[in-house]
Amino acid sequence: MTLNSPKVNVDKSAQELFDFLSNVENFEKLMPENISKFEVLGDDKFLFALSGMPEIILQKKEAEAPNKIVLGAAGGKIDFSLTGQITSLDTDKSDVQLVFSGDFNPMMAMMIKGPISKFIETLTTNIPQAV
Repeated sequence: MTLNSPKVNVDKSAQELFDFLSNVENFEKLMPENISKFEVLGDDKFLFALSGMPEIILQKKEAEAPNKIVLGAAGGKIDFSLTGQITSLDTDKSDVQLVFSGDFNPMMAMMIKGPISKFIETLTTNIPQAV
């Protein structure tokens, strides 16, 4: 299952945006209002939980400055990744899109598609104000 957030324009260079997303502490600023827990577990790993959902640990898996950063599930029963794709538009403008990818059985995919789509859309929409 692959879900794409809408692309959003950011008034920062691709490198500035990449640097922001590379710092896992900054993801707290992007989280939806219904976040119940956020904890940095290291330079490249953080834990978060949304109300009514299990805790999820994300770890930086790959980084290609200034265009791509990949976070993946660290442990847990579900294997998935969240990729930030950054495109430079000008010296001080870029856009970003988040792509969620995971291999789920059809029943699980049906259950999580809505909440995950809303989650990545919220993360993306919060980026321009947070950077």
